[in-house]
Amino acid sequence: MKLSTRTDISAPAGFVFGRLADFGSFERVAMRRGITLKRLDTLNEPGAGMSWDIGFRFRGKQRQMITDVKRFEVPELIVYEGVSNSFEAVMDFDLTDLSRTRTRLQVGLELKPRSLGARLMIQSAKLGKGNLERRFKERIEQFAQDIERQHEKIA
Repeated sequence: MKLSTRTDISAPAGFVFGRLADFGSFERVAMRRGITLKRLDTLNEPGAGMSWDIGFRFRGKQRQMITDVKRFEVPELIVYEGVSNSFEAVMDFDLTDLSRTRTRLQVGLELKPRSLGARLMIQSAKLGKGNLERRFKERIEQFAQDIERQHEKIA
């Protein structure tokens, strides 16, 4: 199953990329939401090869996922790949300069089932795909608005 959306952000691509590459802030937000994170790599700088063991509750069960940064191309692309017992996921953030002060963010998420139960879950999710796409788009737009507010504070 694939989900994708795009939104325009009133901030330069370098600033937007910097926010997308602020892994420390994402880790803090995740922990506040009850997600456990364990860093698996030893990189000092953000880049391809970063890896986390992520634990979270989903549909009443504790789940584990190993997530890696597969591509990290400043200031235009970050690609994550995650693997769990049930799913494989790829999420990409692609930035395009529209002008010096405007950036287009395209986000894609692809989920692939690795088990029969996961395949059934994906099939049932496809029945409500319109609702999932709407919620996905809303979350990305909310994230974009947060980036704009952060940029306005320093501008």
